[in-house]
Amino acid sequence: MDVEEILGDSGPFARLIEGFVPRDAQLQMARAVGDALSDAKVLVAEAGTGTGKTFAYLVPALLSGQKVIVSTGTKNLQDQLFQKDLPLVKKALGVPVEVALLKGRANYLCPHRLELAMSGGRFQSRSESHEIQEIRQWSGRTKSGDIAECHQVSESSMVWSKVTSTADNCLGGDCGFLSDCYLNHARRNAQEAELVVVNHHLFFADLSLRDEGVGELLPAADSFIFDEAHQLPDVAANFFGVTMSGNQLLELARDTIAEDINEAGEDRRLRITAEQLEKAVKDLRLSLGDSLRRAPWSEVAEDKAVLKAIEQVAEALDTLQDALEPQADRGKGLASCLSRCGEFRGRLEILTSKPLEDHIHWFETHTRSFTLNLTPLQIGERFTEQMSNFPHSSWIFTSATLAVGKHFEHFTRELGIETIAETEQWQSPFDFSQQALLYVPEDMPEPNEPAYVETVVDRAVEVMSHNRGGTFLLFTSHRALRRAAELLEGRIDNPILVQGDEPRSILLEQFRKHGNALLLGTGSFWEGVDVRGEALSCVIIDKLPFASPGDPILQARIDAMRKEGKNPFMEYQLPQAVITLKQGVGRLIRDVTDFGVLVLCDPRLGSKSYGKIFIDSLPLMSKTRKQEVVKRFFDHHYEQMR
Repeated sequence: MDVEEILGDSGPFARLIEGFVPRDAQLQMARAVGDALSDAKVLVAEAGTGTGKTFAYLVPALLSGQKVIVSTGTKNLQDQLFQKDLPLVKKALGVPVEVALLKGRANYLCPHRLELAMSGGRFQSRSESHEIQEIRQWSGRTKSGDIAECHQVSESSMVWSKVTSTADNCLGGDCGFLSDCYLNHARRNAQEAELVVVNHHLFFADLSLRDEGVGELLPAADSFIFDEAHQLPDVAANFFGVTMSGNQLLELARDTIAEDINEAGEDRRLRITAEQLEKAVKDLRLSLGDSLRRAPWSEVAEDKAVLKAIEQVAEALDTLQDALEPQADRGKGLASCLSRCGEFRGRLEILTSKPLEDHIHWFETHTRSFTLNLTPLQIGERFTEQMSNFPHSSWIFTSATLAVGKHFEHFTRELGIETIAETEQWQSPFDFSQQALLYVPEDMPEPNEPAYVETVVDRAVEVMSHNRGGTFLLFTSHRALRRAAELLEGRIDNPILVQGDEPRSILLEQFRKHGNALLLGTGSFWEGVDVRGEALSCVIIDKLPFASPGDPILQARIDAMRKEGKNPFMEYQLPQAVITLKQGVGRLIRDVTDFGVLVLCDPRLGSKSYGKIFIDSLPLMSKTRKQEVVKRFFDHHYEQMR
């Protein structure tokens, strides 16, 4: 049976899925993916919302007879793919293909770390102690050790870092719990499976380990399929660089203390030196200032307080290393701490010295921690080098947002595949001309004017007065979001949900339940969110999502492109903003029966020549600058629902 029959109106999906309708774009994509798999091609494929791209790549992948790695953008998408989509496709095809799910090590309970946490007894609160007990009880029931299964403890709980391992603190083959290691079990399953579902972070972590000569996390594969591929350049840059966080150093100190207690250490000197490292790391965080910052290292490289704090961290690491050396043979855990101590000392030297050529040297502060980073300016050459290690493999990159207009150069250039990739683009099968309306309000001030957020809120309130359903109000900055939340208080009767007040999953659950809520979001709410029906019938975007000009990575790339005689705005900043906007717009229409209004408040859509590039990259929909047209649109669709 070929893909036309399988995905056609009398195929197995039509029998299994109520309301299944064949889609030309889905069939065309499935054929293109099948060709790429059989001919070892590099394919870049954009498929608009509603194409059904998951089935379009899973069907040919499962029929190929190859070993296939499917990589997704997030763990949530991983779980959906493995638990929902794959079983359905396997059932439809009737093929006995072995499949496996493999996540990063931080997603699996570590029996050694759990024992360490239980024996150490250094709980920061009564609730943490209770959560550890809940995890201990769950550990006796779980088969996979996947922490997503433990519903008694939130996945966002800080306690998980104490009972899961990292590449730094894993004891590897020296661990006494090796035979009970959930991660090793998952890896073995992946080695034996014909199709393995991973995420982008795990994929690049594996590439990094290959470079270091360490064993493979992922099994060798014939083909690689990347869903949500627009995220790949940023993820790759993180893994091809050097980074170290304050949390990693604090975990080293805490693990040293826990391992010392576990090995019945009676001499307190080791614990004292570990506590000195904890203090030095916290002092370094304080020296970087109270505010949350993301800035070039050059801004603090000459700061005397910062330099002194770095020196104290370096001395504390040296002292801890000296203290650990005679103690390391007492246990594998202490030996691991000694190894980590030397590794972190080396990284600290790299991250606080003169930056490497063609790298961006920057830091970021968080509420209680910080990260030091050295990020490569370009990852294309490095990525294609890694691809060359799999000379006869297929590489398929797909997403709803890869092209700018009809052009893919921005994406293919970043990954270094512009000369080897074939590109395809399929529009959404949804009827945007009937289902959606684009509203660009008149008389908006320029985005840099002081009253801009106030005007955005005014327009949002006006539009919401015509909308019986729910609304997303998406911002390009947290500052604007918080200001809007203040301005909206008491102005509308709808429930107001604000990013940061609750975890994202809880906010979305509440949003769907209310049916007419207003959700204020930034960053993570621009993509990977699926709310269908009237519960989300309006998406309002405050500004065109250009990255902050003060971002150290962006600024370094702009400077480098200018030196090469390129136009960084047209070749980098604009394409990035277009792809981000397409992600935000993609929240609006998620089903054939959905309808809604897209509000783009930014006046630059009409006043700047590049505004047309944004408009041309969006699905074809009716456009207006009049609020009364918005009212008529909503009234018309609500009338049809009667």
